[in-house]
Amino acid sequence: MSDIVRAAGTREQILVLDDDEMVREVAVRQLTSLGYRVVSASTGTEALEVLARVGDIDLLFSDLVMPGEMGGREVAEKARRIRPGLKVLFSSGYADDSQADDGAENLPLIVKPYRKKDLAEKIQEVLGSTVG
Repeated sequence: MSDIVRAAGTREQILVLDDDEMVREVAVRQLTSLGYRVVSASTGTEALEVLARVGDIDLLFSDLVMPGEMGGREVAEKARRIRPGLKVLFSSGYADDSQADDGAENLPLIVKPYRKKDLAEKIQEVLGSTVG
């Protein structure tokens, strides 16, 4: 990994949201090894509670398609009401948008499975953008 990714990660905190425990744990391990501070949640409700409680989250890294009460887009919309300007990166196991929420083609997205290097680059791209 580049020194820029590691240096940037030392001060930024990411909230990982994925309903699949194994996928969530892999993402947490990868992000932690890149130097980010990481918290995680398994449901949209839990993620919103974490956002309300933890004051310095820089990015929501969320599965786009999740079972239950809220999908990733809805969680992101509600999260931005709590934290305007919050950066969001979605992940999806569906390479084709017909399986994801409408409008997914306009969202910052990384397709699962992804490599750690690709995740690092995408995270830096989203964190460095002026659009959340």
